[in-house]
Amino acid sequence: MSVLSNVLYILSNINVIFYILAFIIGGIPFGWLLVKLSLKTDIREIGSGSIGATNVYRALKEKDEKNAKFLSILTIVLDATKGLIVVALAKAFSLSYETQWTIAFLAILGHCYSPFLGFKGGKGVATAIGSVLLLIPCEGICGLIIWGIVGKVFKISSISSLVGVLSGIALTFVLPYSLPLPDAISIVSQIHTHTPVVLIGLLILYTHIPNIRRLFSGQEGKVL
Repeated sequence: MSVLSNVLYILSNINVIFYILAFIIGGIPFGWLLVKLSLKTDIREIGSGSIGATNVYRALKEKDEKNAKFLSILTIVLDATKGLIVVALAKAFSLSYETQWTIAFLAILGHCYSPFLGFKGGKGVATAIGSVLLLIPCEGICGLIIWGIVGKVFKISSISSLVGVLSGIALTFVLPYSLPLPDAISIVSQIHTHTPVVLIGLLILYTHIPNIRRLFSGQEGKVL
């Protein structure tokens, strides 16, 4: 069998197709697109350079604060939805839980390293929430609530994002052992390992390293 035949055979595998699709859909830079359409400028040249909702707000607030809030919220919704969609499609095709978790991780990775922006992107928080919501809804919703509360109290996006995501991950080590969760929404029953959520947590921590440095130096700004 030739090299080309081998490649075509691999690419015809439905799991591989979904892996590629997850990375590409996850890589759609909605924040970049919204700022480009609104300001005709590249969001990567503004603020932190991230394509996420917080930087969308920073980019637009001086021009139109009301519109900035709307577009930042829209960015969160779109970034979360792309993660949710690829996992929903995987479920519709009855792919294994191992494959679904790999797809979720690749969607987040695609957002953080978008193939449409020279493999640069955002922090991955909204896409992470959307990606895991159908897999572990209890932990995902709890993490989302914590994210909202911490954001309301501290008004610092990086703190709320990190605490929300890491709380949701921590709960995967608690809830399945303390509550009678159905097998379909318990990572312990699905794949018998916490590896995917740990990898997601490490990725989110890595993308937030600049924010963590600014937090320790007292330079991390608030989102008012």
